[in-house]
Amino acid sequence: MTPLRRRFDEARLAVILLTRLPAGRLADPVPSLGAAAWAYPFAGLIVGAAGWAAQAAALALALAPDPAALIAVAVMALLTGGLHLDGLADLADGLGGGRDRAHALEIMRDSRIGTYGAVALILALGLQAAALAQFAAGTPLLALLLAGVASRLAMTAALHLLPQARADGLGKSAAGTHRGTLAPGALVGVGLAVALGAAGLIAVAAAAAMAALVAWRALRRLGGQTGDVLGAVQMIAETACLLALSAALAP
Repeated sequence: MTPLRRRFDEARLAVILLTRLPAGRLADPVPSLGAAAWAYPFAGLIVGAAGWAAQAAALALALAPDPAALIAVAVMALLTGGLHLDGLADLADGLGGGRDRAHALEIMRDSRIGTYGAVALILALGLQAAALAQFAAGTPLLALLLAGVASRLAMTAALHLLPQARADGLGKSAAGTHRGTLAPGALVGVGLAVALGAAGLIAVAAAAAMAALVAWRALRRLGGQTGDVLGAVQMIAETACLLALSAALAP
């Protein structure tokens, strides 16, 4: 297999994992999740563009800014299959209800959503919709692209920097990344941030700060990352990024 074909298959695997878009069947040898991690931020470009298109279409149909923003958030959630939302809810339940590390990890394996998880989902989705609704004429495309890329880059960084909290699960199977994994997404993220000016740089800083806070908490309480931790990092970083952009760019 040529290096170019391998990169293409890794990008397809990232789309298969992080979205519900069809990307065809991968022929053997199938890349590992760790090898595909460089492409995770690029899946964010697809999700961000879909959210922008949904909001623009809703506004074109004369919907008010609030429902248009909710539709955009819903489309982005549906496009990812709620993958990151599930991680956020599970981590909130584990950290909120776990007596110790083992109990927290046990709670996070439970598919049911508890009180902490429900509150976390309501706050995250509500804040994202509120941020997008500030743009009465529609959120700038670059803003949603930046939020999609930066948040998934933060998730990839957590995957690279944190040890695995479990001996199995998605966090374990996606391990094996290296420093070069972060470079492609970082280049795109920096380009988008620079194009947005000071607002873009502030948004990236907000996303990084919130992602670091979640990662630190997971390291302290759980001993490292799991698939749920990675999903929570993505969602919280994306929410922080959108809030910062709405504060800096919205009229």
